[in-house]
Amino acid sequence: MGSAIIQVRDLSIRYRGKETTVYAAEDVSFDLDRGKVLALVGESGAGKTTVGLSVLRLLPGDAEIASGQILFEGHDLASMHDKELRTVRGRRIAMIFQDATAGLNPVLSVGSQVAEMLTAHLHIGKREAKRQSLQILYDVGLSDPERVAKAYPFQLSGGMCQRVMIGIATSLNPDVIIADEPTSSLDVTVQAQILHQLERLRDERGTAILLVTHSFGVVAQIADEVAVMYAGRIVEHGDVHAMLKEPLHPYTHALLATLPRLDGANDQLRAIPGTPPSLTEPAEHCPFIPRCPKAMNECRTSPPPPLQSGGRATHPVACYNPVWRV
Repeated sequence: MGSAIIQVRDLSIRYRGKETTVYAAEDVSFDLDRGKVLALVGESGAGKTTVGLSVLRLLPGDAEIASGQILFEGHDLASMHDKELRTVRGRRIAMIFQDATAGLNPVLSVGSQVAEMLTAHLHIGKREAKRQSLQILYDVGLSDPERVAKAYPFQLSGGMCQRVMIGIATSLNPDVIIADEPTSSLDVTVQAQILHQLERLRDERGTAILLVTHSFGVVAQIADEVAVMYAGRIVEHGDVHAMLKEPLHPYTHALLATLPRLDGANDQLRAIPGTPPSLTEPAEHCPFIPRCPKAMNECRTSPPPPLQSGGRATHPVACYNPVWRV
């Protein structure tokens, strides 16, 4: 394992409404190592994107970090002043948003947007910024960078816009990239190409990547570690191979069971019964109880257990009654 470049410790995030409070993340802790890909996995509403956005303090106005730390090389981003944080955003930690088309400015050409990132952080002129912009677009697999640079986002496909976003995010060779569902709206072929770009960044530049995704297919292809989130909490965390081979939490087990099988063992796609909780109240017991086939009395009477390993557990899991392989 490499050394941790980001350490999230006991992070809790709230969305404050006029009448309700949403407990979007609760006591979330993990390490992101240099040159590794950590995937946050879970259903919509699990808190994955909220945690990803919190690293760079890009949460919406009604959200707040209630407690915890987000340590980047020992400095707490959660309490860092805005002026200091601006030197980290883009330069040291970059973000790839889910909707690439919405993430790009529709009234500026693609080339000017890439150049803007360069001139904002580097002491270079417009001519040099243009030259580097074309090279960046070429490096992310856009075969005609001059045409792309002159185009506007609406003139490009979704896959091309996502490549541009990756180019902007990686233009300053950041130490960390946060990628929020970077392939969710793309077809399978383009998904593979985008994931290959991220793999190159990890392997060639040693970039650490925090990948937010709902797809275990993406996880299996690129991730080194997996943290499964449910109802704002990490319920299982471990090496990707161990997690795929022997999931311990009933939720992780159910997620993997929904995947189609190439051997035809399941002719019909399976679904997890029920729906996730609303998160408008703190959890007094395990939030997965209504959907869990292995719930015990302790699950109903005690708060959710913390992540813990040992005994028969091959990796940390937050469950009173894990799924043991027979």
